[in-house]
Amino acid sequence: MVSHVTGTTDFYCDEALSGRTPVKVVAETDDVLAFHHTRPYWPVHIVVVPKRHVPSLVDLGDAGDEGLLAVLAVVRQVAGQVNREHGAASVQTNLGRYQDSKHLHFHVSSGAPIR
Repeated sequence: MVSHVTGTTDFYCDEALSGRTPVKVVAETDDVLAFHHTRPYWPVHIVVVPKRHVPSLVDLGDAGDEGLLAVLAVVRQVAGQVNREHGAASVQTNLGRYQDSKHLHFHVSSGAPIR
């Protein structure tokens, strides 16, 4: 799907945040949503996204450092929970051609790949 905001593919704005694709929420603040990935790659696979459009880790748009800090606070919370519950956690974000959805997002995962 092509985002009306960016003109590029943005699953998070167009589907998850709009409610068009239902998600199982893990954590939520006024500015950030964390939810179980809709097509998990690991047994534990949680995605953390800002609720407003932020292009990427290196292009924060008008969110600035404050917006990034809000996202990272939730990433820390979710990663800590995953680490406590599963004994390990990985945190990852992607850029450029590795970033399928052009909306800043972090993957918090645990376990061996399942697909």
